[in-house]
Amino acid sequence: MSDTRARLHSDSAVADHSLHRPDKKPRLDSAIPLSDAEVPPSDLQPPNPVDSHEPSSTVPTPPAKKNTRKRKAQKHVLPEPYSSEDVVSRDALALLGSAVVEDALSARTEWDAPFEHKEEIEFVVSCLSSTGESLSLAPSPRRPWVVVTPLALPGETIRVRVYRHSRLHSYADLLEVITPNPEWRDMSRVKCKYFARCGGCQYQMLSYDTQLDLKRNVVVKAYQNFSDLPSSAVPEILTTIPSPLQYGYRTKITPHFDAPPKKAQKAHREESANASQPEWLNIGFNQIGTRQVLDIEECPIATPTLNEALRPLRADIIKNIYSYKKGVSLLLRDSLEIPRSSSQSSSSQPADAVASPQEASASTPTATPEHQPVSAEKHNCITNHKHTVRERVGDKIFEYTAGSFFQNNNSVLEPLTSYVRDAIFPTPFPSSSTRPTHLVDAYCGSGLFALTLAPSFTRVAGIELSADSIRSAKHNAVLNGFAPEQCTFLAGDAADIFATVQDFPREQTALIIDPPRKGTDERFVEQLLRFGCETVVYVSCNVHTQARDVGMILRKSEAMGGRTYALETLRGFDLFPQTAHVESVAVLRLV
Repeated sequence: MSDTRARLHSDSAVADHSLHRPDKKPRLDSAIPLSDAEVPPSDLQPPNPVDSHEPSSTVPTPPAKKNTRKRKAQKHVLPEPYSSEDVVSRDALALLGSAVVEDALSARTEWDAPFEHKEEIEFVVSCLSSTGESLSLAPSPRRPWVVVTPLALPGETIRVRVYRHSRLHSYADLLEVITPNPEWRDMSRVKCKYFARCGGCQYQMLSYDTQLDLKRNVVVKAYQNFSDLPSSAVPEILTTIPSPLQYGYRTKITPHFDAPPKKAQKAHREESANASQPEWLNIGFNQIGTRQVLDIEECPIATPTLNEALRPLRADIIKNIYSYKKGVSLLLRDSLEIPRSSSQSSSSQPADAVASPQEASASTPTATPEHQPVSAEKHNCITNHKHTVRERVGDKIFEYTAGSFFQNNNSVLEPLTSYVRDAIFPTPFPSSSTRPTHLVDAYCGSGLFALTLAPSFTRVAGIELSADSIRSAKHNAVLNGFAPEQCTFLAGDAADIFATVQDFPREQTALIIDPPRKGTDERFVEQLLRFGCETVVYVSCNVHTQARDVGMILRKSEAMGGRTYALETLRGFDLFPQTAHVESVAVLRLV
């Protein structure tokens, strides 16, 4: 790590860790103005938003003095490592350059923003951060500083309003795109009427090829900023694998709403019941940069099954809204219909399963889903987090509890698992290596990688800390016809995660790790190195913690002497089109 980066990221944050979460950011005052050629069709334009400065009926506006004190306390808070704000911070430092950063540190001006709170300014966008937000350099004669803004593109001239300052950068709302980037921005591509207001998507105005290129660059920057590896240790980042579906792919959504405010409850008691939606009630997702809920009737990136189920759910909430004492986060998961012949037949027709109108009127096939064409399989929506969800990945069936983790884009899971298999068994297979016969799937969840790859191995072991996930994985092994002696799933002890697979031959064993966003830790890495299997495939939903962990594996491996791990291939997978998010697969081998 360079001296500049070390100085920036080693300073202490203030003691109040509750301030690590940024203040709520004001929503956009209006849909982003563009030239006539860039305005989306009228049926895609979002409705006029409420004035961002109107106080919420559920969140009272705090006194000005308290706001001032909070801003003063917050200005010296460093972002949580590997968080989105940390990623933006590092991108901002890279844009400024090490010389500018050193000068600011020496002069102790790294917290002194050259803008007033709520000041409106025009910028030309320099580049995009890995979070999908734009980065712009402050115009002269202001001293070097970066402004972070959503929804703007490189080369565009924009007008923004600054609302919060951080170290060598500030955050601003986008008020207007004065001069669009015609090569990138095409608002006719936008398929969501809430785009530019809902915080879910960032890239709907971009071509899909451009989105994939941007996501490849996220992987590149992650390894530059977080791995602490020399460039010679990182192979060329391969092109991002696309999702077969760019819309209608998301199999899980969690819209939410707030409970009735006291004033509304009182008015309701004094008036006759009204079945129409109250003005204060919003059922949907957060507005950009805020915790305020935006009312959303449909989500184009969600599957048709979920959108069809959302309508009656919304109607029921509106009808019974005054019975809720607390806010609620809903769960909607797209599931194949579970046949009555399943061993989990008690969940085959749960009370919360909502079928689409087309499916509800269709005749029930006589064959079970295991034996009928994929196109004939019926879908429904599960809304109870304790009930069972059923999905197909290739020729494998998976059942898991609705509240547990499973990837949210089913369309890309077959390409993803096939890529991991091909990475373990490259063609041609190196003559100097021994072909793997054993597979260890750490963080195995309900068995996605273990069971889709099992036909290629003699023995497969899935390891998980979660007993519920192990139960699902064992059930799925039986569901897909695997013998217990071929596929085993065991709850591991975090202190000795590989204890259950000590009999596996290391030179013929491949290891898959697919941890949560926080990644692995030093204890896991040290156990991995002691286990010493031939091939490691690291699948990650957070490329920044993956870069940190891969760097740790390579450095510690070299320090141990003998054969060392090398990073063989690295590429992104697009599990969430229209967003800035990218997943990453890294392949490591002993050399």
